[in-house]
Amino acid sequence: MGMLTISPSPHEHSSETVSKLMYGVIIALLPAFIASVYFFGIGTVIITVTAMVSCVIFEFLIQRFLMKEKPAISDGSAMVTGMLLAFCLPTNLPVWLVILGSFVAISVGKMSFGGLGNNPFNPALVGRVFLFVSFPVQLTSWPVAGENHFAYLDASTGATPLSIMKEGMKNGERMTEILLDIPFYLDMFIGRMGGSAGEIAAAALLIGFIYLLIRKIITWHIPVSILLTVTVFTGIMWLSDPTLNPNPLFHLLGGGLMLGAIFMATDYVTSPMNVKGMWIYGIGIGIITVVIRVFGAYPEGVQFAILIMNAFTPLINKYVKPRRFGEEVTDG
Repeated sequence: MGMLTISPSPHEHSSETVSKLMYGVIIALLPAFIASVYFFGIGTVIITVTAMVSCVIFEFLIQRFLMKEKPAISDGSAMVTGMLLAFCLPTNLPVWLVILGSFVAISVGKMSFGGLGNNPFNPALVGRVFLFVSFPVQLTSWPVAGENHFAYLDASTGATPLSIMKEGMKNGERMTEILLDIPFYLDMFIGRMGGSAGEIAAAALLIGFIYLLIRKIITWHIPVSILLTVTVFTGIMWLSDPTLNPNPLFHLLGGGLMLGAIFMATDYVTSPMNVKGMWIYGIGIGIITVVIRVFGAYPEGVQFAILIMNAFTPLINKYVKPRRFGEEVTDG
């Protein structure tokens, strides 16, 4: 008698395969990769290739020798994890730290829970947060965009717009003074600013977002709910006192919000399965991101916001799941 194998949820009849979806995500990330190479040069290539290759190798070794199962590295999920991890890192990060982050992302963030489809947290963010907590100096040394494209470890470094804003607000500076030290919004939109490899070019990330929507790899609900929540929340603070709070456009273009909202919060495994749950999840990420950015110690909060809401995903799925067909509705 044959055995019936039931894979983890969500379940949906579709002609798409895991590999098609994963390689679709990689294609969607290419515009941001090209933009990062243009502004940061060889460092982007080094850390991206290192992270992708490392994640594939670590997943292969764990599946082959620890889990004693046939490796499934061809599905592309390990490469996506590596690419997203690299996009969260400074482009001057030493190779050994990229490899360490890749190991944590795959071994702790993914394979320790049983592999693809079982991990409760986004593996790339697990690796990134581990590196950030363990090596805060290296993880906050941002190369200056548009300088020496062939510089890697010795690239000139500078502050990101979010860190400039956070420092100025902490020192009680007026917004008019702080804005003199940050790039123009057009520069932030195209990527001419300091930051991680994949967060600097909102224009490139939006191109990838459009591709994902056209391919129906993701839906618009989670990214839009996150960006809309951040816009409303920061807009209220800006309207209440524009001399002390930046306008919503700054928050949308600065930091990793676009990258997180489009490519990380939408991860199939770690995000809710229906539209109502997606809205709750996205609103939660937006609120937590703004709270950390404005009131917290760190300039950026989107990575922590996504991981926190990843933990709430099972609860959200439980309480907003649709009623089964034929299920009776009881009053009271």
